[in-house]
Amino acid sequence: MDLHYHRIYNQSCYGLSEIEQESIDAAITDPPYGIGFQAHEWDKALPDAQIWQDCYRVLKPGGYALVFSSIRLMHHLMLDLEKANFRIKDVLMWAFLNGMPKSRDVGLDIDKELGVESTKVGTYNYVQGYKRGGADNYYATSQRTNQDRGDEEKKYRYEPASEEGKNYQGWGMGIKPCYEPIIMVQKPLPSGTNVAQNMLKYGTGALNLEDTRMPYEAGEEGKVGHNPHPKGRVTGNVLRTDPFEDGYDKFFLVPKVRQHADDFNHHPTKKPVKLMEHLVKLVTHEKSTVLDPFTGSGSTGVACVNQQRKFVGFEKDTDYADITEKRISAAIKARTNQNTGKA
Repeated sequence: MDLHYHRIYNQSCYGLSEIEQESIDAAITDPPYGIGFQAHEWDKALPDAQIWQDCYRVLKPGGYALVFSSIRLMHHLMLDLEKANFRIKDVLMWAFLNGMPKSRDVGLDIDKELGVESTKVGTYNYVQGYKRGGADNYYATSQRTNQDRGDEEKKYRYEPASEEGKNYQGWGMGIKPCYEPIIMVQKPLPSGTNVAQNMLKYGTGALNLEDTRMPYEAGEEGKVGHNPHPKGRVTGNVLRTDPFEDGYDKFFLVPKVRQHADDFNHHPTKKPVKLMEHLVKLVTHEKSTVLDPFTGSGSTGVACVNQQRKFVGFEKDTDYADITEKRISAAIKARTNQNTGKA
């Protein structure tokens, strides 16, 4: 396959007029969640439902789409996908243990409501964000410089002072998020066509279980089942970031992205390339064409290069489109060097 086969459109995805009808094998995308992540303007609403109708048009019959979403609003997105005539097939869970709880101490809110000053009990350090090297190189200390005032501003720890506040000390507004849903949908087969006929004609309609199996743990885990497959288990609908220490590896394991893994990539919601490679392999075979209408910084495109798939992406933000081109070019160079045996 020509590793250079990729197209990045620095424009809105709506309409997908550049793409021929029924020419795409699969769509894999991480669209805006509609939750206003970090106050970003582009994440304040779900995508217009038109894009799913556009994706339906360009997908081959039987083609799959994998769409990342948020827990709070995925039901709206699923309805939009169904209205575009997709069939809901599953919801994959990308599980991780280092999600950030979005909460606060309600006891302190009660103090404020009653006009009572909460008790200051000390200062604290905290780890902020997900940084390369971990907590050792990114502590937000108790002495933080206020650039506007030119002095130092401490981070104080408080406890409720009122009796009513103490009664609800430690109560909060939400639990720790430990997974992101990935909605799996499929464009139906033509009427009267079975899966075998569709695969022969379009190369779509089934999942690539062979290349996404979970390998057995070397030296420690015996093969399971009455007829174990030599490559391992069929992949599940739970994809995880961290070991669960459950005796053996039932789920696909992929590390979460740390900020600034690439110095030039400042996209706030980038997905791990290994995760995207797994998804790419699951719904396509080599030389298939994958569409990402919300390309972001291009993790899907990099995964396609690494797994020898063609890629078409849309990203209207020029900075992110440039980052995508840079990352894909680097992936092509690495793949080319690997194929030619260069260091």
